Amino acid sequence: MNIELGISSFGETTPLETTGKAISHDQRIRDLLEEIILADKLNIDAFAIGEHHRKDFAVSAPEIILAAAASKTKQIHLSSATTNLPTINPIRVYEQYATMDAIAPGRVEIMAGRGSFTEAFDLFGYDLENYDELFIEKLEMLLKMNKEEILDWPKGKFTPRVDHKGIYPRTKKPIPISVATGGSIESTIRTAELGLPIVYAIIGGDPLHFKPLIKLYRRVAEKVGNDLTKMPIAAHSWGWLDQDKEKAIKDYFYPTKLLVDQISTERPQWNGMTYEQYLESVGENGAIFVGDSETVANKIIKVMEELGLLDSIFIYRLLQCHMKML
Repeated sequence: MNIELGISSFGETTPLETTGKAISHDQRIRDLLEEIILADKLNIDAFAIGEHHRKDFAVSAPEIILAAAASKTKQIHLSSATTNLPTINPIRVYEQYATMDAIAPGRVEIMAGRGSFTEAFDLFGYDLENYDELFIEKLEMLLKMNKEEILDWPKGKFTPRVDHKGIYPRTKKPIPISVATGGSIESTIRTAELGLPIVYAIIGGDPLHFKPLIKLYRRVAEKVGNDLTKMPIAAHSWGWLDQDKEKAIKDYFYPTKLLVDQISTERPQWNGMTYEQYLESVGENGAIFVGDSETVANKIIKVMEELGLLDSIFIYRLLQCHMKML
């Protein structure tokens, strides 16, 4: 099995366990750039950065950080995680990532998503009730300009009419675009019908619960005649490595609990995390990949084989581990 291993980060700024104070946004962004440069030197396959518009995450413009990293790296693939299409102009998305591709040819990718947090809708003047429609329409527009230099686009509900206008700069090959989802049946079906790669955010429960969705994705793709060999399936999960397995488990609890507890105050379907729940999550059947290299590698292989994942897994590391990583 040929597995691509990536690292992802949202640039979180939760308080440090050692000081109880949050790191500044500017320092967190500089730290991220250091991490990407190091990951490139260590032959990590990819680094993906998420987009948020709230105080506890420093990154609101992942493409800026990725572009900075593009100029300082040689081989690592650089991706958003995700580009929140409902609240951004898809023409600007293409232009930004095409520009980045000129700096790092063939190493730039777009992971498109609807956004799991909702702050951007009010911030940029969009109605949350149009969550799905916004994403679908803007994704279709992005896909069209990714294939065609001259864009003809009828006025949509959320996008302007474009009459035979060129979109520049152009890339030598279309930018790889995948769709990220937390496990929605609708997103799975739609992505399969479009023939796009998919990335599942597997961050809780038993990862094998995603198996029916993956089977559905493949079944729908085959039904509409799409080529599954061009539709890799990837996973995004939380995790941390240390040479000492028990130390890795201990170190990762505090930042994980902080993040989960914060989200649980905003989402009724989430609960605060106890240490017992955490141990279950990092255990053999949990969705968090923590431990020494052998433990984590074996768990990754097990999950990917049982789910039938064909492409890659992104491990989301948390702020507390920045200095340990470097």
